[in-house]
Amino acid sequence: MRILVTNDDGIDSVGLHRLALAMRPHGNVVVAAPDTEYSGAGCAVGALNVLRPEIRRVHLDGLDNVWTVSGPPALCVMFARLGAFGDPFDLVVSGINPGANVGRAVYHSGTVGAAITARNGGITGLAVSQDVTVGSVMGQAWDEMLRGQRWDTAAHVAGHAVSALAANLPRSPQVLNLNVPNVAIEELRGWKRTELAVQPGRTMAKVELEPKLGHENAFHVRMNWGDPVPLPEDSDAGAVQAGYVSLTWLSRITTVD
Repeated sequence: MRILVTNDDGIDSVGLHRLALAMRPHGNVVVAAPDTEYSGAGCAVGALNVLRPEIRRVHLDGLDNVWTVSGPPALCVMFARLGAFGDPFDLVVSGINPGANVGRAVYHSGTVGAAITARNGGITGLAVSQDVTVGSVMGQAWDEMLRGQRWDTAAHVAGHAVSALAANLPRSPQVLNLNVPNVAIEELRGWKRTELAVQPGRTMAKVELEPKLGHENAFHVRMNWGDPVPLPEDSDAGAVQAGYVSLTWLSRITTVD
């Protein structure tokens, strides 16, 4: 099995490294990740005439086939599907994102966007995200939220998920959104198949404009975050809040009456 590993936090992310190493027992691993952070990029591939994408071969300890792309994760996946990194891929694994991608955050997540782009190209995609101790907002985590991040827990869980997928790949490509609590492995309460929450456990409540000193008609944006909201355990956000690994199969965007 050929596995493409990517992310939206860039090639330097510890989460990407841990995830890629955890994939080695399950197949031939190729890493193709953005050369810088693209959090919140969703399924965007960018304006290619402006980006003029560039691919570089780089080195990561323990991995033989590692590349960077000067563009978002969906573009990494698109280039992989079109043969930039060799033979076709059987599975795309995206992550580990610091900050849960649950509820409506999936619309904006570059981590999830890579998995969706894989499915659009006929490849099953797995998005792997991990909650942060202080609390994440819309799947993103600031530096102070990353203290004590238990990357090995999410990598271990992702390994189990990929083992199951590899043993029985869906006949038609699917997207599995995996969210893991930030606790030790033995503290996980189990797995739950969940529905997409209406909202994440915490959202942006308000933005305010503050004048930028020394600049006319220019403003800094102050983002004010709401308090955490408890959600039911059958939702992806609620399951993670309660200490469970959340597994959510995401559908295609479809028409409605």
